[in-house]
Amino acid sequence: MQVTVKWIDGVSFVGESASGHAVVLDGAPENGGRNIGMRPMEMLLIGMGACTSFDVVTILKKARQPIVDCVAKITAERADSIPKVFTKIHVHFVVTGEGLNDAQVERAVKLSAEKYCSASIMLQKACDISHDYIIQAPSLE
Repeated sequence: MQVTVKWIDGVSFVGESASGHAVVLDGAPENGGRNIGMRPMEMLLIGMGACTSFDVVTILKKARQPIVDCVAKITAERADSIPKVFTKIHVHFVVTGEGLNDAQVERAVKLSAEKYCSASIMLQKACDISHDYIIQAPSLE
C-alpha cells in the first residue's frame, strides 16, 4: 500500500491514495490551520471506524441477516501532553434491520474487534478500545 501526502500551505495537506482518491487535511486554526479539512487524528478514527464497520456489515450479510444500516459512533480520549496519543477509544454501533439476530450482531462486532479489523487491532496495541452496539428497527419514514 502506498499513499502520498502533499503540503498545500500553512498546515494544510492533500492525501492521495494509490487508488486515486484524495482528501484534504488541515490543522486547527490555533495551530496555523485554516479549517479546510479534517484533522489527521480525526482521519485516523474515521479510518478505524470504516474498517470495523466494513467487517460488521460484511459478516452480517454473509450470515444472511437483514441489515439495512450500520453507523459507528466513535468517541476517543487523548493524552493531555505531547504526543497526544489516543488513550481510550469507544465504538458504539447502531445496527438497523427488521429481525436482526442479537447473537449474530454481537458475533460480528466481536469478530471485527478481535480478528478482522486491522486498524482497530493495530490501535489496540497503543490504547484501550471498547465496543458496544444497539439494534434498531428501520424507521417508517
